Amino acid sequence: MKAIILLATLKKKGSSNTETLTEFLGTYLENQNIDYEVVKLAENHILPGTYTKMENKDDWPEIYQKILDADILLFATPLWWNNHSSELQRCIERLDEVYDKILAGEDSPLDGKIGGVIITGDSDGVEHVTGNIANFFCSLGVTFAPYASLGVIWDGHAKGENRTKSQLLNYYKRNYAKDAKAMAESLFKAVK
Repeated sequence: MKAIILLATLKKKGSSNTETLTEFLGTYLENQNIDYEVVKLAENHILPGTYTKMENKDDWPEIYQKILDADILLFATPLWWNNHSSELQRCIERLDEVYDKILAGEDSPLDGKIGGVIITGDSDGVEHVTGNIANFFCSLGVTFAPYASLGVIWDGHAKGENRTKSQLLNYYKRNYAKDAKAMAESLFKAVK
C-alpha cells in the first residue's frame, strides 16, 4: 500500500509546522504498513497552468505519475488567510486536466484513490479547507476516507513562534496521537 503526500509548506529550506505534522502522521502510516513518500512542492519547479504537460518542461509530470502510482493521496498544507497554501493551489490547478477528462466522458485516472488532508494553522480554517479539498477530491473520483483529516490549530504555529521540531512533536504526541492513529487506520481500511 502506497501513499503520496504533497507537502505544500511555503518553506523551501528547513522544517515547517506542516512538515513536522506530516512526519508525525508518517509514523502512524508506517504502523499500518503504508509506505509513503513526501513530495515537498516548494523544492520542485511547478509552472502555473491547468494541464499535466506544459509547453515548458517542469516537475509536475513526474509528481503526477507518483499520484497515479499511489493508492492514497494526501494534501498537507498550512493555513494562510483561511485557505490552503499557494503551493497546493498550483497543484490543484494542474490536476484540472483530470476534471477535463471526466467532463469529456472518460474515466478519471484518480478513480478509486483514497484521499485525506493534513493541516496546520494558528486560528480557524481547518473545516473550510478540509471541505474544499474534500469537494475537489470528490470531483476527481478520489474518495475522502472517514477520519482522514488531521488538522492542528494552535497558537504555537503562529508566524514568528519558531517552535523547535522537538517541541512540535511533543505537542502533537500529547494532543493528537489518537487522531493520527485513527486517520492512518481509516486510510488503511479504505484501501483494503
